Amino acid sequence: MSKNPFLDLGFPPEEAAALHIRSQLAGTLELHIERKGWTQVAAARALKVPQPTISKIVNGNIEKLSIEFLIKLMVRAGLPVGISGGRKSSSRSASGPRSAVRASAVA
Repeated sequence: MSKNPFLDLGFPPEEAAALHIRSQLAGTLELHIERKGWTQVAAARALKVPQPTISKIVNGNIEKLSIEFLIKLMVRAGLPVGISGGRKSSSRSASGPRSAVRASAVA
């Protein structure tokens, strides 16, 4: 089993990576909204987006939200975003190149 559930579900590696990154970003935003105690309307105002966009994030309907858009929302929320890519340092992985997005909510 990998660290990417989309890979485990059989998605092609490039699609699995994008889906995993998108879900990590949206999950972090959802957690931040919850920790702030924001309603969807309050979150929409704070993040300068329409309320239905917040509804999509908190309900997991994120397939039409781009990674770039979610990163912009993370920045607006004041959350750190870090991206790293490359191979494992000691040996070549059987799965090839690896990428990761680190997104964390700080309350």
